[in-house]
Amino acid sequence: MDIKEINVVKIGGNVIDDPSALNDFIGNFANMQGPKILVHGGGKEATRLSKALGIETVMIEGRRVTDRETIDVVTMTYAGLINKRIVAMLQAAGCDALGFSGADGNLIKASKRAPNPIDYGYVGDINPADVNDRLLKTLLESGITPVACAICHDGNGMLLNCNADSVASAVAIGSSRIAPTLLTFCFEKAGVLADVDDESSLIPLITEENFDSLKADGTIAKGMIPKLHNALDAAGKGVKAVRICKADNLLNEVGTIVKLSSLQ
Repeated sequence: MDIKEINVVKIGGNVIDDPSALNDFIGNFANMQGPKILVHGGGKEATRLSKALGIETVMIEGRRVTDRETIDVVTMTYAGLINKRIVAMLQAAGCDALGFSGADGNLIKASKRAPNPIDYGYVGDINPADVNDRLLKTLLESGITPVACAICHDGNGMLLNCNADSVASAVAIGSSRIAPTLLTFCFEKAGVLADVDDESSLIPLITEENFDSLKADGTIAKGMIPKLHNALDAAGKGVKAVRICKADNLLNEVGTIVKLSSLQ
């Protein structure tokens, strides 16, 4: 297969946790033409399983603290249950998919985050240069859709829990070394909203300039801040276009475009 363009799509927990939304998304994703890669987060399954096993879930600033017991749980959940469920659904929809953690095929290496100022445990940060684009190219040329979860490895036998948006951004940057790449973050909202309770308040374009002002005045807050950091990072490192949209709008152009102002 001659690769002219690659679509990297990321789905988060609000899609994964809703069986109807996930089913609709899988149908839309399977219908996307051309080579594509899916990156997924973990949803609430890991929290539910931790509770069932009597393991306390600790969150700091919205991020999961991943101790030794928790890395086992999130690996089983993200790289196992959720990943294989999505792969099976894609196969049923006629999309030949293969599931990956970052360790499989050395797809994504990460570095354990320093314990200061906050010790998050077995949490990793990714350098996009450590994405195995040779493997991605081989798979995509063979007509196989990689499905990557947010469990990566350090190259020395340690598994690390990574932010799924960061994984998607790094994979898109790695894919851009193969062919022009489009990155789409799908979640439950229409895009970045000026008023989170008003779907009609969609902000159509975000650059590094209005991002700073929107963050300063509180329009952009909480989980949207790291998502936009990842989007801007991808836009600045070779990704052709980045969009944040509702999962329902995967196949149309509705959503927020994220780009550097110098690329307008």
